[in-house]
Amino acid sequence: MAPDLGAVAADWRRWLTHEKRVSPHTQQAYETDLFAFSGFLVRHLGGVPGVDDLRDLQPADFRAWLAWRAGKDLSRSSTARALSVVRGFFRWCERNDRFTNHAIRSVRSPKLPHQLPKPLRADDALEAVQRVGELSEDPWIGLRDVALLTLLYGCGLRISEALSLTRSEAPNDAVLLVTGKGGKQRMVPVLPVIRDAVAAYIKACPYELAPDVALFRGARGGPLNPAVAQRTMRAMRGWLGLPDTATPHALRHSFATHLLSGGGDLRSIQELLGHASLSTTQRYTEVADSTLLSEYRAAHPRAR
Repeated sequence: MAPDLGAVAADWRRWLTHEKRVSPHTQQAYETDLFAFSGFLVRHLGGVPGVDDLRDLQPADFRAWLAWRAGKDLSRSSTARALSVVRGFFRWCERNDRFTNHAIRSVRSPKLPHQLPKPLRADDALEAVQRVGELSEDPWIGLRDVALLTLLYGCGLRISEALSLTRSEAPNDAVLLVTGKGGKQRMVPVLPVIRDAVAAYIKACPYELAPDVALFRGARGGPLNPAVAQRTMRAMRGWLGLPDTATPHALRHSFATHLLSGGGDLRSIQELLGHASLSTTQRYTEVADSTLLSEYRAAHPRAR
């Protein structure tokens, strides 16, 4: 992008960091989407885009961008997110007197398929949490993985939330203060089995865990990379015969679904998950209903 637009984008990035306080992962995703849009405009307009070019874009230009993404076989959900990022950038520019272009308001987001969360069955989730330590030849790494997965399933944390915990934030009490998306904080209860698993890992960890450093450490002592947890879950899928949907995030889905199936209140589950909207949490009611129906059909003698 041209220098004038680059300066605007730099201010927008600072706003994301210091005022909106998005997570580093979210900010990187936003920046990637915006710069990909800028890269499309280089080809579409025949030159490096500047502020004036963005001000003059027409609905047809935005639709050409969406058509280009469709031709690249990018998913609808990915395109919907990219359009949301670009739309948000234009809205920020208007509010901060950088430039105004209302053409993007006429562009509709792609229709997304209705997708339900994919939790693990309760026995599969328990087996994964209890046996993940057997995958590692190094005992302390095995204890680390058990502690991490126990925290994900027992507290319903996102993997980013668990890995952002420092040593001083380790769950030692009956409740844990979690910082989620947008810096929003929530309190979640901590079962004794979770505290015991984390304490066993801390005792076995060979690296010094200062109060302000990451609680979960990698094999070489640095903060644990989320890709390592993903890789561990992939290995466990093959070992235990779990479905391809068995990911660290599936343990969060399992936490919510199993709570709901056990009679948990939807509002309480919303607070425990840190969802801003109840409609997001309501997806789990559909999972619980479909699971109940499939179990009925499999078990009831008159269902066949």
